[in-house]
Amino acid sequence: MSEDRLQGIYNNLKRRTDKAKSYLNRPMTLTEKILYAHMHGNRFEGGQERGADYVFFKPDRLAMQDATAQMAILQFINAGKRRTAVPASIHCDHLILVDTGAAGDMKQALVQNKEVFDFLRSAASKYGIDFWEPGTGIIHQVVLEKYAFPGGMIIGTDSHTVNAGGLGMIAVGVGGADAVDVMAGMPWELKMPKLIGVRLTGRMNGWVSAKDVILKLAGILTVKGGANAVIEFFGAGAQTISCTGKATICNMVAEVGATSALFGYDDTMKKFLTVTGRNLVADMADQAADYLNADPEVVQHPEQYYDRVITIDLSTLEPHINGPFTPDAAYPVSEFSRYVKENKFPEKLDAGLIGSCTNSSYEDLTRAASIARQVEAKNLKVSADFIITRGSEQIRLTAERDGLLQVFEKMGGVVMANACGPCIGQWKRSGRDTAGNNTIVTSFNRNFAGRNDGNPNTHAFVASPEMVTAMTIAGSITFNPLTDPLLNQSGDKVMLQEPTGKELPEKGFEKSTANCIKPAADGEHVNIQINPDSDRLQLLKPFDPAKEADFTGMYLLIKTKGKCTTDHISMAGPWLKFRGHLDNISDNLLTGATNAFYDKKGITRNALTGHYEQVPEVARQYKKVGVSSIVVAEDNYGEGSSREHAAMQPRHLGVAVVLAKSFARIHETNLKKQGILALVFDDPAHYDLIREDDRVDVAGLSGFSPGNPLKVVLTHNDGKTEWFFANHHYNHQQIKWFWAGSALNLIAKNIKPK
Repeated sequence: MSEDRLQGIYNNLKRRTDKAKSYLNRPMTLTEKILYAHMHGNRFEGGQERGADYVFFKPDRLAMQDATAQMAILQFINAGKRRTAVPASIHCDHLILVDTGAAGDMKQALVQNKEVFDFLRSAASKYGIDFWEPGTGIIHQVVLEKYAFPGGMIIGTDSHTVNAGGLGMIAVGVGGADAVDVMAGMPWELKMPKLIGVRLTGRMNGWVSAKDVILKLAGILTVKGGANAVIEFFGAGAQTISCTGKATICNMVAEVGATSALFGYDDTMKKFLTVTGRNLVADMADQAADYLNADPEVVQHPEQYYDRVITIDLSTLEPHINGPFTPDAAYPVSEFSRYVKENKFPEKLDAGLIGSCTNSSYEDLTRAASIARQVEAKNLKVSADFIITRGSEQIRLTAERDGLLQVFEKMGGVVMANACGPCIGQWKRSGRDTAGNNTIVTSFNRNFAGRNDGNPNTHAFVASPEMVTAMTIAGSITFNPLTDPLLNQSGDKVMLQEPTGKELPEKGFEKSTANCIKPAADGEHVNIQINPDSDRLQLLKPFDPAKEADFTGMYLLIKTKGKCTTDHISMAGPWLKFRGHLDNISDNLLTGATNAFYDKKGITRNALTGHYEQVPEVARQYKKVGVSSIVVAEDNYGEGSSREHAAMQPRHLGVAVVLAKSFARIHETNLKKQGILALVFDDPAHYDLIREDDRVDVAGLSGFSPGNPLKVVLTHNDGKTEWFFANHHYNHQQIKWFWAGSALNLIAKNIKPK
């Protein structure tokens, strides 16, 4: 970013914060300062009620990863714009399969994904986007190292974009359609978030790390407790956590459904900016420091300014292990063994995995390496597989220079490429893809069933890198390194010493030779590379506008039971290769969802034949005969990743309505953007009224307007009918998306939101 542009952003932050403070007539939180500074337009009067009003913003940057960028770019092509309106970047990190090791895996990925990488590279050049080649690093680590700056606003087509909150940004994960809005220069819409203040006191010690802060917080808030909220960390304890530790904490607030999270600017951020070569940013941030923190009155009396305040004492915090199958099942290590035994989880540890976008900093690696060194020093034997994924090429070079990677390899670990790998299902786990119950522990962020290795019987737990390393040595998830000795190869009982680490490398970071390809100065003559016969890339056709009529006679495609994440709706793993081909990837629609009528996954009753078939096959048959369908779900439908495929696939296969007890924030927005009617039960008990062979109507669309419920009518197989009201969260602009068939259709017609 140029000095002039950065100075302009900081000048704007100061000016608009002062104006907003005068309007609000009270002290401001850091979140409010950044939000008001980035609101579209110059007037603040009215319409910013937290948790209620939708507000338009102007982000400073956009970041995309290779899996989600494909669909975002394909939509942007249809928008008819020549260049992106804001600085943007594409990072190739998701399509690299972990198998044998870094060198072999990278070579294979470049061959297997060549046409996708060529497409993204050409589109980036044409539209003015920085292109980070495969192997340069995981999107969130690279953004933290290269693009993030205190007081800014960035959106990204990945739910863990919030990682940049570790450098004091408002960073929000979105779907590709939101990204298209921003690339096209249109205001970006977001519900004004509520504010959760987390006061940190004390100082971490011993085995406790930044990861344990967010693991504990996940247990407090649960997977939906942060919905439509920004979590702001403050207090003396916050300043004792490194910048990358702050990023780890922010990264995982996606697991509690939060819109974003951030810390105030402090010396740890300044040190990180300086060591990563951004002295100019650090100098400007120093000059704006008062605007990059909550006002003193807020810190002194947080209950008056946040909607909820939570206090965590770092001095008494224990290491935590969360799981399995959900990231909010949080247990301190002192209670974890009992929890495992009571639930009869497999105690034997098959594999430990460290790294990912959540925990691959220099500090993370040094702390884990301090445990790994003790294998040789104490004559121990490693009892489980150990896999290490690096966050970026800069981290790899520095860790290799300082001997960290060699330490892991010496203890039997396998160092993988600078990519997401097992964290998002890109793990060729030999012998375990169809095996029975087994256990892994990772330093990743999510642990949904089947997410890491495709095996729903894998019990995945989440912990800090140092705890993962210790458990891997022991080969048991009930091992508590704080209290339990290990038997070494000489038959002696030994204790692991507490981890030690370095916040930043003493010699500085090695300068990466990783290639960020800058776009063409004029992309007018750059051709986007798409083979018309490709089974991985497919140009999009606009969705049809909605008819000016009620939905009648819809078939029930599936009534899902329990947790239904975007992994269940549109799983990753082997399906990542089809992220640029809507029709092909639609063959996985809801194949991971549990059918409420008989507890089987991905199977539903075909109303046309009476047979039980795969959900996407049934959806295609309904679409063929011209009958729309409806999906019914329980709470927090669409939890997890930002992947808009989970909204585009049902739209492509004829789903007109999704009716749920509640939605995850990003997914609800994605459904609206793609023209699917997202409805919420007025009374959650009405979920039980819906039968497997119902035909469903949604009435009242002629009066579709904000705040007015719609009527759902069920016609049962015996001819009897029942009805109930369903609510919605659409505003006037979003209703226009619905009638147009999608938000993109409005952009293409140059209809600007008002």
